[in-house]
Amino acid sequence: MAYVVTQNCCNDATCVAVCPVDCIHPTPAEREYKRTEMLYIDPAACIDCGACSDVCPVDAIVPGDAAAPDIDRYREINSEYFERNPRTSPSGAHVQPLPVGLATADVAHPPVLRVAIVGSGPSAFYAAEELLARRDIAAEVTMFERLPVAGGLVRFGVAPDHWHTKTVDRVFDRTARRDGFTFHLGVDVGRDVTIDEVLAHHHAVIHASGAAGDRRLGVPGEDLTGSHAAREFVAWYNGHPEHADRAFDLTARRAVVVGNGNVALDVARILVSDRETLGRTDIADHALAALAVSRIEEVVVLGRRGPGHAACTTPELLALGSLPGIDVLVEGPVTAGPEAPTKLKILAEYSRREATPGNKRIVLRFGTAPREVLGADRTEALLVTDTDVGTVDRIECGMVLRAVGYRGLPIAGLPFDETAGTVANVSGRVVEPGTGQPVAGHYVAGWIKRGATGVIGTNRYCAAETVEALLDDHRVGLLAAPTVSAADLTALVRARQPASLGGADWRAIDRYERARGREAGRPRIKIVDAGEAAVVAGAATK
Repeated sequence: MAYVVTQNCCNDATCVAVCPVDCIHPTPAEREYKRTEMLYIDPAACIDCGACSDVCPVDAIVPGDAAAPDIDRYREINSEYFERNPRTSPSGAHVQPLPVGLATADVAHPPVLRVAIVGSGPSAFYAAEELLARRDIAAEVTMFERLPVAGGLVRFGVAPDHWHTKTVDRVFDRTARRDGFTFHLGVDVGRDVTIDEVLAHHHAVIHASGAAGDRRLGVPGEDLTGSHAAREFVAWYNGHPEHADRAFDLTARRAVVVGNGNVALDVARILVSDRETLGRTDIADHALAALAVSRIEEVVVLGRRGPGHAACTTPELLALGSLPGIDVLVEGPVTAGPEAPTKLKILAEYSRREATPGNKRIVLRFGTAPREVLGADRTEALLVTDTDVGTVDRIECGMVLRAVGYRGLPIAGLPFDETAGTVANVSGRVVEPGTGQPVAGHYVAGWIKRGATGVIGTNRYCAAETVEALLDDHRVGLLAAPTVSAADLTALVRARQPASLGGADWRAIDRYERARGREAGRPRIKIVDAGEAAVVAGAATK
């Protein structure tokens, strides 16, 4: 039976590259790839070879007859995509992912290209892999991360109960072990070393710092105690060192999440999950302890527009409806005919459900906009407006989380687009907004390049585009050669930040976290304190 792509799809399209019959779409060469929720396998063309399943970094591809959750529904979703998007290319005519990627031509004496990458998330590692795996040029990559641990979005953004998605870190570990790769963890570029000092040691710098800010609602009361950005809550329960000491009031019966994308569903799900469920994940210990005594019974998830415009992906919405002990309901009727998109059909199913006595609830409410966070000195309610008829309603709650988008923050010395929340760039090449003149030696990848869109795998092709721009500039001599050696850089880092860690240290921390996790029946138990991370790393090297 044909293979099927399921919920955990990361969209990195590794499967596309190995499929011998071109049955996985959309490919990165196709226009719809940039906005697709996931990839799909054509059941009429699949030859059941399993090559795609073998290379999938997150175990999202399974045989169509596998005993996987909602497998029947995923067969329908895969099939429906091709009914709506018939392929015109003949079966067997393999399509390459992008006109960029790993070069295969060997060069007798390739020049050594030294590139610094600031950040250690998916876009950073994909860019490093793109450089280090090439055969047409010899590259050395220095990766800087201001935290004592690496991972970026994979470690601090993916929900703890989505452990399959986190297994993409196996790909990043392979990159970090390549010849020519150097790690500097616990080093803040801009504080410990300047960006000019980094560039002096390299031909170019790729900024892959992600989106560390968030968009605001712009309503009165937004800054009351109990009103937070979902980004902060996500960082807290995922053990981000800079958010570990945050406090969230979980004593009220109801919380409200503004926004209905995947992050909104993540935080809603975590808020009503029981301790047994969370205790099987890599959620931070401090969050596990706090959520174990939470009194929240209901989370209302608000969307400004109607159900046909729900921002979450179909797989995330489908998985939400089968959580044990949790009812997923839709406020108001939802109609979906036979030709309606799968997401709308799922919402229509949820709208017909009734609450189960004793269960906790996630209530999806559409056509509702926040108007004001109410409370004397802390959040007590949210005033909302019906976007269709203009009526005003009051939702009693003790917590409001805004999940309306992450936003990039300016990088000192680089032009910033305030509207988009990104560094001004063209195809990853940093440029001056007024003139389009390139800022020599500086490039961007990931969310700081394109905004907070896409999933983990989207960063693979985003990074490849950036690397191609960098290499084009190098080939025509636009990148200045380093003026200081790699050894001098290491000495500078150690002088400025003696507590910095390297690749061997990170692997020691990773082994320690996983070992502790195995003892407790969990994927890992995270270290959230920089001092503890240094002790673990030091003990492993003695």
